[in-house]
Amino acid sequence: MQRIGVFVCWCGSNIAGTVDVQAVSDALKKEPGVVFSTNYQYMCSQAGQDMIRNAISEHKLTGIVICSCSPRMHEATFRRTAESAGINPYMVEIANIREQCSWVHKDKETGTEKAIILGRTAVAKVNLNAPLTAGETPVTKRALVIGGGIAGIQTALDIADAGFPVDIVEKKPTIGGKMTQLDKTFPTLDCAACILTPKMVDVAQNENIRIFSYSEVSEVKGFVGNFDVRITKHARFVKEDVCTGCGLCTEKCPMKNVPNEFNLGMDNRSAIYIPFAQAVPKVATIDPDHCNMLKNGKCGLCSKICAAGAIDYNQKDEVIEEKYGAIVVATGYNPISMDKFDEFAYSQSKEVITSLGLERLMNAAGPTGGTLLRPSDGKHPHTIVMVQCVGSRCNAGARKGKEYCSKICCMYTAKHAMLIRDKYPDTEVYVFYIDVRTPGKNFDEFYRRAVEEYGVHYIKGMVGKVSPEGDILKVQASDLISNEQIHIDADMVVLAAAIEPDKSARPLATMLTASMDTNDFFTEAHPKLRPVESPTAGVYLSGACQGPKDIPETVAQAGAAASKVIGLLCKDALKNNPCIAHSDEMMCNGCSSCEKVCPYGAITYADKEFRMPDRTTAVRRVAQVNPAVCQGCGACTVACPSGAMNLYGFANEQIMAEVDAICR
Repeated sequence: MQRIGVFVCWCGSNIAGTVDVQAVSDALKKEPGVVFSTNYQYMCSQAGQDMIRNAISEHKLTGIVICSCSPRMHEATFRRTAESAGINPYMVEIANIREQCSWVHKDKETGTEKAIILGRTAVAKVNLNAPLTAGETPVTKRALVIGGGIAGIQTALDIADAGFPVDIVEKKPTIGGKMTQLDKTFPTLDCAACILTPKMVDVAQNENIRIFSYSEVSEVKGFVGNFDVRITKHARFVKEDVCTGCGLCTEKCPMKNVPNEFNLGMDNRSAIYIPFAQAVPKVATIDPDHCNMLKNGKCGLCSKICAAGAIDYNQKDEVIEEKYGAIVVATGYNPISMDKFDEFAYSQSKEVITSLGLERLMNAAGPTGGTLLRPSDGKHPHTIVMVQCVGSRCNAGARKGKEYCSKICCMYTAKHAMLIRDKYPDTEVYVFYIDVRTPGKNFDEFYRRAVEEYGVHYIKGMVGKVSPEGDILKVQASDLISNEQIHIDADMVVLAAAIEPDKSARPLATMLTASMDTNDFFTEAHPKLRPVESPTAGVYLSGACQGPKDIPETVAQAGAAASKVIGLLCKDALKNNPCIAHSDEMMCNGCSSCEKVCPYGAITYADKEFRMPDRTTAVRRVAQVNPAVCQGCGACTVACPSGAMNLYGFANEQIMAEVDAICR
C-alpha cells in the first residue's frame, strides 16, 4: 500500500466557490493509503509547492493526489515538485475538480460530492501506480514548414537564422501566398510587394532553407523529434536548375487564352507561365491542362525557343522522403466562394467583384496596370458600393457563410475606400456595414481617417439586393440609423468576402493527427498558454491556418512558432513518454488487431519460441512494441481481443480501480 498525500486547491474562488474544499480534504483522508490530506488557496503557487515538498519529507509520502484544475494546466508543475522531493513524477495524479466539477455545478452540495468522488478515483489509481522511467530519443535537427505565404516565410527565416536547416513546401509554383496579390497594406499603406519581395529573396538566398514549390506533403509518420515525411514534387515540365526565368517561352506560347488565376481570371495567361514578376523561384511552369504538346503532342514551340534547354515534356512527379524534428503548419486561407450569394449578382455582372479582385485592379502589376476600370467595358467607375461581412457572421441556420468574424475585412475595406478617394476624388464610395471592428494599434484612427478626411460614406445597414440594369447596378439597402430604405445606382460593387482555411488543411490535419475546430481551423494546444502549439507534440501553428489574422499578427505568430521550433531543435534528445503500451506475450494470439489501429506504426510482430508444459517448444507470432515510437494513445489496448496489450500508467487494473471507486 502506498503512503499517499492529498492536496486540495481552492483555486481562489474558482473551486472554493462551488466546492467545500475542507469537506473534500476531510473525506479523502479516510481513503485507503492516504496518510495526509490538506487544502490550500493556491496549490500551484510557490508556497503551495513548498507545502507539498515539506509534506513529502515529513510524512514519507510515496504518492500524491492533487485535487485542482485540469492536468493540462499544471501536471508538469506538480510532477517536477514531486521529483525534486524524491518521488517518481509518475506517482502523481491530478483530480480535475475545477473544469469537471466546480465549473459545471452551481449547487455546492452537488459540487462537493462530485469532487470527493473524483479525488477518490485518483487515490485508487495511485495505490496501483508504479514508478516509471522515461527513455530518450534523438532529435532530427531539421524543420518543415508547410505553406509558403508570409507566415511560412517568416517562420522559415527565423528558424534558419538560428542555424537550423528548414524546408518550405508550397503547393503553388512560387512562394509568397496571398500577400503577393495585395497592392497596399493597412494601416501604413505600405506597398505589399516592397515588404514581401525582400523576404522572398532572403528565403531563396538563405543557405539553410530549401524551397519545394509546386509540391505537397503526401504522408507524415513518426513523432516529435523524428517525423518521416513524404513530399510529392509535381512535374513542372521545366527543369528548375536550368531555367533562367527569362520569360521568352511565356511570350511565344501560342496558347494565350488561359484564365489567369493570379488576377482572379480578369485577364489571361499562356499555357506556360511565371505567376508574377517577383516569383521565387522564378521558374516557368507548364499547365498540362492547356498545353497542346502535353495534350496531343503538337506544338513544342517553347522547347524550340528555350536557349537554356530547360523544357522537359517527359518530366514526372518526384517523391522526396526526408526526416524532420518539427513541423510548422502555415497553410493560410482563401476567400469563400460567392456562389451562394447571388443576391449581390456576383455571377451576373463583371462589375460585382470581391475585395481581392479590387486589389488586383488597383495593383500596378494587375490586369489594368493599376488604373481602376470596370472589368467589362474599361470605363472609370464614379460610384462604388462596398458590402461588408459577405459570408462572415452569418446566422447558423442560413448555412450560406461562416458564423465567425473574418477579422480583416473592416480594415481592408477602409484601406480600399481611402485609396480610391485619394486617387480618384470624383468617385463616391459607400460602405455598408454591420459593425466596424478595428482591434489593433492605430486601426481605429485609420478607419476614422477614411470617414473624416476622405469623405467615405459609411452606412450602418445591409445590402439586400443588387440588380444589373444596363451599365448600372441597382443597389437596394437599408440604413438602420435613419430607418430608411436606400437605392443607389452604382458603377461597381465590391464584396468583402469571408475568409476560410485552405482546402488542404483538413487532409493535412489527418496526416498530422492534429486537431481542428468545426470551421476547419487548426486548434491550438491551449488558447492562452500555448497559442502556437498543436495538441500533437512537435506540430506548431503559424498564421491564418489557426484563425483569421492580419499581416502584423501573422508575422508575430510566425516568430512565436519559430521560437518554439528552435527550442525543440536545440535539444539533442527528448524524453519519451513512459506511459506506453506493452504486450503480454503469453496472452498474445498474434491477430494483428493492435497493429492495424496503431496510428504511429509502433507495433510489429515477431515469431517467438515458447517452452510448453511437456518440455517441448512451440513457435508463436506475438506483438512487439517499439518504445521509442509508441505515444501511449491506448488504441491497441482497446482493440486487443485477448487483453494482451496493456499501458504503463493506465493499466486495465488501474482503470477498473477508478471505476470501482466511483461506484462505491
